[in-house]
Amino acid sequence: MTDLSAFPITRRWPVQNPDILQLFSLNTPNGVKASIMLEETGLPYEPHLIDIGKNESWTSEFLSLNPNGKIPAIIDPDGPDGKPFGLAESGAILIYLADKTGMLLPGGAKRYETIQWVMWQMGHIGPFFGQVGFFHKFAGREWEDKRPLKRFVDESKRLLAVLDDRLEGREWVMDDYSIADISLLGWVRNLVGFYEAGELVDFASLKNVPAWLERGLARPAVQRGLQIPSKG
Repeated sequence: MTDLSAFPITRRWPVQNPDILQLFSLNTPNGVKASIMLEETGLPYEPHLIDIGKNESWTSEFLSLNPNGKIPAIIDPDGPDGKPFGLAESGAILIYLADKTGMLLPGGAKRYETIQWVMWQMGHIGPFFGQVGFFHKFAGREWEDKRPLKRFVDESKRLLAVLDDRLEGREWVMDDYSIADISLLGWVRNLVGFYEAGELVDFASLKNVPAWLERGLARPAVQRGLQIPSKG
């Protein structure tokens, strides 16, 4: 049996099966990247709920695995060289799991093109969609100055147009379903669903993104991953 006691996070969130991958997360748009990827690959894993609403990601135990205090994070008992390995940042986790399983990340030049789209999601889609959510649905909606909301809405529209153009004549961001799609699905779903911003960003006017989102959400592994880990 693998010993994971060197990872302080396991003291607060005890591990039941230390021989399988450990996921520390919540089913947010960033968190579900890891859970969807794990469901798609079929890797056995044990999920641990990190309640960010209770600031659990800022506890010393969680910070020992991700000093940036953000979910998701993982511990792989069978990491590089067969040693336990901890990793944070959703994009890095996607690439790591793709490399570990040989799934959902093509080789050659297509590998770097796929990673390009993952980086695009992390650097643009996530931050801007998240700000739309803040200013449209959460505390920012009370701000009298609506210029910040307009800025983030306008940029989100532009980003959706970029994705829409990319999907012209394609079912997926790359030739086949990949980590590029996984990185994006939760964020686009949240924008039009949980954030209730579909009308704001003219989502219905897009030609390709709505059908792509529907295809992605119809995947059984995506449906499962979107609920893991959930507060219920």
